[in-house]
Amino acid sequence: MPLSVKLRKKVNGFSLDVAWEVGNELAVIFGPSGSGKSMTLQLIAGLMYPDDGVVSLGGKIFYDGKQKIWLTPQQRSIGYVFQDLALFPHMTAEQNILYGAAGISPQDRERRLRDIMNLFHLEGLEHKLPCEISGGQKQRVAFARALIRQPDLLLLDEPFSALDHQLRTEMHDFLRDVRSIYRIPVILVTHDIFEAYCLADKVIVYADGINVDMGTPQEIFNEQNMPDCETPLFFSYMMHKGFF
Repeated sequence: MPLSVKLRKKVNGFSLDVAWEVGNELAVIFGPSGSGKSMTLQLIAGLMYPDDGVVSLGGKIFYDGKQKIWLTPQQRSIGYVFQDLALFPHMTAEQNILYGAAGISPQDRERRLRDIMNLFHLEGLEHKLPCEISGGQKQRVAFARALIRQPDLLLLDEPFSALDHQLRTEMHDFLRDVRSIYRIPVILVTHDIFEAYCLADKVIVYADGINVDMGTPQEIFNEQNMPDCETPLFFSYMMHKGFF
């Protein structure tokens, strides 16, 4: 189910002009802060209105400037995990997850809630508030909310940026598990070289509002024999190359 993106948007003196396509893979939008990565996700999700372009998923058009097509976020079948997770502090874990289940019948809502709570190891946390659970548990609640509707596309806006290294590594493993279960395109925004190299099937490099390169991690970072990213040798290698 290919995702095709061609977008133009000007906001407060900043211009975004990008065009790329990915298949059923985990694609990382990689680049410095302020290069338009998060704006791209918001435009894909329908949270911002583009100036021009086309966004389609598997042939279904979400937006087409020339044909005057624009689907609402609710019509796009997209799961979205925000950088700050955006969990409602006054809602329990269960209520936060069910907030993403709009449009699902009551019978299916309860079944899917039970299934996803078990799948993401959230049993026993149903009635806990976000302030009462750990950082990793909050991450899994946010992913459960994004996936309970079984979307056709998952957008991740730097969801791991505030985590320490150990928890971030744990969540990387979790994301790989999610990918093995939900065979849908995933777009992950990051400016972290470690995440880009270790997680991506494809890397889309942004700079100053345009996509300047695209390829596998090995192609983008110009190395065919990089060490395994889970080993200490990888960190030594990347430090030697000046990435850390």
